[in-house]
Amino acid sequence: MSDEDGYFGESVAAHYDESAADRFTPEAVDPAVDLLTELAGTGRALEFGVGTGRIALPLAGRGVPVHGIDMSRAMTSRLSAKPGGDAVGVTIGDFATTRVPGTFTVAYLVFNTINNLTTQDAQVDCFRNAADHLEPGGCFVIEVGVPELRRLPPGQTAVPFRIGPAGWAFDTYDTATQAMSSHYVTLVDGRPEYEYYPFRYVWPSELDLMARLAGLRLRDRWEGWTRKPFTHESGGHVSVWEKPAD
Repeated sequence: MSDEDGYFGESVAAHYDESAADRFTPEAVDPAVDLLTELAGTGRALEFGVGTGRIALPLAGRGVPVHGIDMSRAMTSRLSAKPGGDAVGVTIGDFATTRVPGTFTVAYLVFNTINNLTTQDAQVDCFRNAADHLEPGGCFVIEVGVPELRRLPPGQTAVPFRIGPAGWAFDTYDTATQAMSSHYVTLVDGRPEYEYYPFRYVWPSELDLMARLAGLRLRDRWEGWTRKPFTHESGGHVSVWEKPAD
């Protein structure tokens, strides 16, 4: 896996769509595309971490011009090879800092991708980069989970989320630094294979402060793409910050 591709090189890209198959269903995709189409209006959409095009392709299919930024050539090559892939522009680079030409009415980050930026500085840079790309009145949208720290009893740092005969997976948390990691152990021909992905978890209030630093203000927050109310029991949120029209 090359440094350019980070943790999403060929070994991950080769089976990414299958491993996240539940995220590719119409029930998962359509509500997200509905909201993003609404926010894009007659303008353009910019996806940070466009990957294999799970959201970008159906959004482009609705007639919204879409451009994506991603570090992984392995992931984006699969986007380009799919039907309609030639309609989505792609720039290879770090979405926290990479600039592309023009302005957009909506920029967005889905499926916890903000957590792939493993420092607070990089996450703040991401908000600033989004704001710099947005037209006045444009919106930045993030889909991300709420950290599951309530599942950690005293003295424990790991939370399992998948256990089965083919392998198991768990997250580890450092509450002092907000560092977290996902660990996957898979049995292949009876032998274990191990994969590890570092993240930095963020709280909704922290994201709101990052938005303010970038000159954005919170417009909406829901539990998910279907726009159910966000509550203290919500396991995730879709948040929309707006660039002032002034």
